[in-house]
Amino acid sequence: MSSRGIRKVAVVGAGLMGHGIAQEFAEHGRPVSLNDLSRQKLEQARSNIRRNLETLSRGGRWDRIAERLTFTEDLRAAVQDADLVIEAITEDLDAKRRLFSDLERLCKADAILASNTSTFMPSQLAEGAERPGRMLVAHFFNPPYVVPLVEVVAGPATSEESVDAVRDILVEMGKNPVTLSKELPGFIANRLQAALLRECFAIVESGAASAQDVDEVVRSSIGPRLGAAGPFEVLDTAGLDVWRAISEHLMPEIESSGEIPPGLARLVEQGNYGLKTGRGVYEWTDESAADLHRRISRALRAGRRNSLDE
Repeated sequence: MSSRGIRKVAVVGAGLMGHGIAQEFAEHGRPVSLNDLSRQKLEQARSNIRRNLETLSRGGRWDRIAERLTFTEDLRAAVQDADLVIEAITEDLDAKRRLFSDLERLCKADAILASNTSTFMPSQLAEGAERPGRMLVAHFFNPPYVVPLVEVVAGPATSEESVDAVRDILVEMGKNPVTLSKELPGFIANRLQAALLRECFAIVESGAASAQDVDEVVRSSIGPRLGAAGPFEVLDTAGLDVWRAISEHLMPEIESSGEIPPGLARLVEQGNYGLKTGRGVYEWTDESAADLHRRISRALRAGRRNSLDE
């Protein structure tokens, strides 16, 4: 199936990621059915999509996009004639497996079934599946209508045809899909983020710097630089001989524990989850949280515009 064969898309789960994924496909001309068990979540998703467009100064597109969007609590109606179904429900392996079992029963035989999971490998999701060749991971990043990256991960049984069809439609939509050559826990982006966060917590726990200091270092140096050039490009620019010498002395000192960072575990045990509870590493008010969201959104939009202009 080529991208042209993907005429209709269904998204299951209308939460933070699901509504944004549905918006992205609808903006790029595909009819989309957005399904959720909760009518309230569906209504919120409709409001969120409209708000997103206004935030992006694309509010005038709402009427046209709304014509392509169907909001339904009926899973069968949402997926029965879809060519691509993207699962965006809670990160619970058993729940996802049950959903994929239902999708195999309700969808067309040639429908591609994708998961937006950031955690589970395709082989885990496809365990017991009747048609594992049509199953893969398409991991969008938040917010999916701004961040161009999508990690496409095939399982051992996933067909090349399915991978190519998903890649092609993503490229057509202006996304930057990266296809892993083999499945890997955490894929690429979350492994990199986890490694960075482990060291961030280790530095703070050592008493060498505060969380504010660590954030400032990233914002003012490696963050902007990595937005323009990837780590291997930066490595080549600095010189591999230089980094070999640095690594000889620094690598033994880098945090390498396989355990959850104690600082992270402690905050969670205290019920401090971040913006959703008003406190995490920092304390948050509605105003400071909104300011952070605006700051991130502006930076992401600016980065996407710059990449499109190149």
